[in-house]
Amino acid sequence: MSHHIPRALIAEDEPILAAALAHALQRLWPELDIVATCANGVEALRQGLALQPDILFLDIKMPGKTGLEAPEELAEQWPDGIAFPHIVFVTAYDEYALAAFEHAAADYVLKPVNDARLGKTVERLQQRLRDSGTTTAPPTAGAGAGAATTTVPLATTETASASDDNL
Repeated sequence: MSHHIPRALIAEDEPILAAALAHALQRLWPELDIVATCANGVEALRQGLALQPDILFLDIKMPGKTGLEAPEELAEQWPDGIAFPHIVFVTAYDEYALAAFEHAAADYVLKPVNDARLGKTVERLQQRLRDSGTTTAPPTAGAGAGAATTTVPLATTETASASDDNL
């Protein structure tokens, strides 16, 4: 019996920051498969559609499309029957937090990213994946066979609480 390995895409226009985020995620969540690192929003949209990751880590200010525009377009083109990715905005700009949560963000992490804060994001994402049936753990008794293919509309996904450290 194979279990779903969670897959993530990182969209960050600063290569050093993208590499640092990828290394931190691998340290905090070794099972996470980072399937692509994109340098702009256009590439994030293209790779997101092609690879259909479970999680998107998006910078907000990027060339081509912003991290707020890319998931909107992604949602419009996302295939039916496949769960939409959980979105984490990773940015130096705290003024976009409200807009991020209006876009149904799973979390909003301010740069520079530290392990303690990113660890909370990892815990939140792991819980969301378990709740949606997309997990590396065996399904629990009574979990429906179609649980992992339920489409989650972008506008109705739960948002994180505003009581987090950096908000």
